[in-house]
Amino acid sequence: MGAIERSGYRFVPEYSVIQQNGAIHVYNDKEEFIEEIKFQFSGKFPDLNKIEALVEQYCECHNL
Repeated sequence: MGAIERSGYRFVPEYSVIQQNGAIHVYNDKEEFIEEIKFQFSGKFPDLNKIEALVEQYCECHNL
């Protein structure tokens, strides 16, 4: 699962199968860490559509 780029921002998902949770790290165009979007999932890996939806929601909330 690779990084997602939107409006000059980079969203890097990371997750733990054992703990069944993850986070999307948000970076600006200067590669500075902005914040972390936490999420939970079940199964062997998180649903890519859920990650895309979280990124889309973040962009809408921050007018990106």
